[in-house]
Amino acid sequence: MSEQQREMLERINEMQRQLTSTWIDYWREYSSFSTWQFWVNVLMFVVPLVVLFMILDKRRALQIGFFGYSVHVLFTYIDSISHRFGYGQYPYQMVPFTSGNLGLDSSFVPVVYMLLYQWTLAGRRNYYVYGTLLSLLLAFVFKPLISSIHLFEPTNGMRYSHLFLGYMAIMLFSKWVTKLFVWLQGKGANDGSPMKVQ
Repeated sequence: MSEQQREMLERINEMQRQLTSTWIDYWREYSSFSTWQFWVNVLMFVVPLVVLFMILDKRRALQIGFFGYSVHVLFTYIDSISHRFGYGQYPYQMVPFTSGNLGLDSSFVPVVYMLLYQWTLAGRRNYYVYGTLLSLLLAFVFKPLISSIHLFEPTNGMRYSHLFLGYMAIMLFSKWVTKLFVWLQGKGANDGSPMKVQ
């Protein structure tokens, strides 16, 4: 590593430390336990997980959980990238250490998609039709709603149509990667090898 590269990396690290410190100060002042927004974020984290625990199809828990984890990872990546480029911000956070919204990224959005996925599996309904409807609802109803109470703010020209495309990408990719792994699991169970995936 060249000296110039090392110096630039150190400057970036110092700016990151200062930014994190500023976010913590901001959170203490405007977004901590004393605000109703903090508690809304806590509810968006806790309530979906409780609901999921109560109504999850335990026979398909691994498949549905894998699907939900895929949604969580993709949503977190998309949220982090858009946040880093300044295309949306969350003025109120449950914790000041993440770039996105922990309640939305880790619980609300993954659980809503998981419940939809479970519902379509159980009734042999068309996942793509209902997934598109859910993506429309999240992008054009839910996000404007939380934006109206300042839990989310689109910035730098971000439109709700951009959010819809992000939700569609999440909905499609999560389904496809889960389908791939379910197919691989079936192949492993049928190949006669002693290491069968169950």
